[in-house]
Amino acid sequence: MIGAASLTRFRELLQKRLGWTFADNDLGQTAEVLAARSQAHGLSTREYLDRLAGRRWAAEVAELAGALSITETYFFRHSEQFRVLRERVLPELIEARSGQRVLRLLSVGCSSGEEAYSLAIAAIRARPGPDWIVTVTGVDANRDMLRRARAAVYSPWSLRDTPEDVRRRWFRPAEGGFRVADEVTATVRFVEHNVAADDPQLWHPARYDVIFCRNLLMYLTADTVAELIRRMTRALTDGGFLFLGHTDSLGSRPDGLELCHADGTVYYQRRVAAVPRDPAPAAPPPRPARAAAPPRPQADAGDGRRRALSLMRDDRFAEALDAVGTGDVLVRGVLLAQLGRVDEARDTANRLLHTGGPQADAHHLLGVCHELDCADQAVGQYRLAAYLDPQFAMPRLRMGLLARRRGDDRGAADHLSAALDLLTGENDDRIVLFGGGFGRLALTTLCRTELDACGIRR
Repeated sequence: MIGAASLTRFRELLQKRLGWTFADNDLGQTAEVLAARSQAHGLSTREYLDRLAGRRWAAEVAELAGALSITETYFFRHSEQFRVLRERVLPELIEARSGQRVLRLLSVGCSSGEEAYSLAIAAIRARPGPDWIVTVTGVDANRDMLRRARAAVYSPWSLRDTPEDVRRRWFRPAEGGFRVADEVTATVRFVEHNVAADDPQLWHPARYDVIFCRNLLMYLTADTVAELIRRMTRALTDGGFLFLGHTDSLGSRPDGLELCHADGTVYYQRRVAAVPRDPAPAAPPPRPARAAAPPRPQADAGDGRRRALSLMRDDRFAEALDAVGTGDVLVRGVLLAQLGRVDEARDTANRLLHTGGPQADAHHLLGVCHELDCADQAVGQYRLAAYLDPQFAMPRLRMGLLARRRGDDRGAADHLSAALDLLTGENDDRIVLFGGGFGRLALTTLCRTELDACGIRR
């Protein structure tokens, strides 16, 4: 028999370790879990609680999360939210991300993975072409649920709210039900994470375009909720979107977020920070006459590039543009393209070519700019970049993706195979500049996925 004092202490430890809160009607289940976990370790209730309180016990905290969490979910749950995502949110994001062609989504409390895969399917269906990169991260503290999510096999009951055309296109018959199509699973990764703890990598500022966190906040303590909302808000890109459960509310004026309402659904958008478009510098105030300052050391330009590249690795493109200034024309042009200022980026690339002669990187940048208005001109620039530097992987990758868009699988396979071989030796800075926010491994995975779609496995 579990005493009241032991049960109270257990609940306090769960609040501390998992950030969970409990209603009085949860007492029966909580007592059963405490008894079962103590017995599993061959400990008395007191010994178990002492060990849980005394030091980090990550494996046991994960077991407790699995034993106590509510895991019922299904694909496209609350279809009205997915309708807003499909009809309003993703089109707006796609227009804003046209320079990067990248969409990043996060499912917090993803359970057995249905929500994360639903987000991936929605984003893949919405993207303008296969050259757009979609990534979805699902996080949960329940290891058993994450194992099910990675297996990606679901019963027909999990697809009960899935439209028939979506079921036919994105699922394959499998023993016990349906398996999520490889094209979808390739875009999704699952991470074990306890929302009561911080993870600077997971919650990196401006990392996600869309975050779903539904029907989780009601189970968390007020302090944990406040901290989680702060992290999610910070992790959204400018203009990114947050979806909560119907029982969750941040009020009418949440800090850093705008309340949105459409089709009976409430959601939130991260306020867009004003980014100056390179205004002319204001005239400095008069100063006393003095000797002219010596010229700045040449190393400053290199420092600006290193700082800009570091910021680009974190997708902080506006800050990187400020850091690089006007000294590094190539990096400046790339950043202008990433920020959607394509006309300025195109002018910058042409100016670089006029002053510096044929340069593979500048031609590649010009190709990126032309992709939005003339694919043939883009291919011409990529061909020239590849000719000028046969070891340059990125133009071969872009030509492969454009060929896929045209339906030329044979041509796409040639370019993608070349890109896959070249990526192993590609310069790190070039990957940062032209990788669309993705590293060598992600670009390699993209090549392999597209080659699979062409019918060629590498």
